[in-house]
Order: sequence, then structure tokens, then C-alpha cells
Amino acid sequence: MNKAYRYRLYPTTEQKIMFAKTFGCARFIYNKMLGDRLDHYKETGKKLNNTPAQYKEEFPWLKEVDSLALANAQMNLNKAYNNFWNNRKHFGKPRFKSKKTGRRLSQILCKLHIVM
Repeated sequence: MNKAYRYRLYPTTEQKIMFAKTFGCARFIYNKMLGDRLDHYKETGKKLNNTPAQYKEEFPWLKEVDSLALANAQMNLNKAYNNFWNNRKHFGKPRFKSKKTGRRLSQILCKLHIVM
């Protein structure tokens, strides 16, 4: 038998700001990497393997958020890109993520400290 516990967190104002920055940076890096991959493919006809670390010099505000959130955005893009190339009939071309539409889902890996 599996047990599940459901918790609701009430973040402080600082935590809400950090969540918003993290979600925004993850969406930005996904869109930037996707755009660069599409442009590189149009120019050369080859796949581009880029990482979030390559963009931190150009956009220093990416250093403010957790690097694992950016790495998860890269993993999600790689999965979408590989699904598209391996099975074009079933999967469409990866799409850019919008701030206004779609589900606001993001995976954030972090250390959780529970105080009792």
C-alpha cells in the first residue's frame, strides 16, 4: 500500500519573488535555447547541443536562480527535441513557452529542511 502526504506551503514575500524569478528564468532559458537550436539548424542543417551555462555570461541575472532549475529546462527541451526527431508523426516541433498561456509547471529540485 502506498501512502501520500499532501502539504500546502505558504511562502513569504521573498520566497514568492524567488519562485517567480526561477520560473521566469527557466522559461527564458528554454525559449532562448530552442531559438538558438532552430536558427543553428536552419543555417547548418546540424543539431546544436547548448547548455544554460553558455548564457550566464551574456545574461548575468541567470546566476541568481538555482542552476538545477535551468538544467531541468534544458532536460525538458532535450526530451522534446529528441521526441520530435525520433517520431515526427506523433510529436510536433517543440514550441516556445509563453508567460501568459499554458500551464505554469516547472520542476525545481531543492533541499527541504523540516523543523518540528
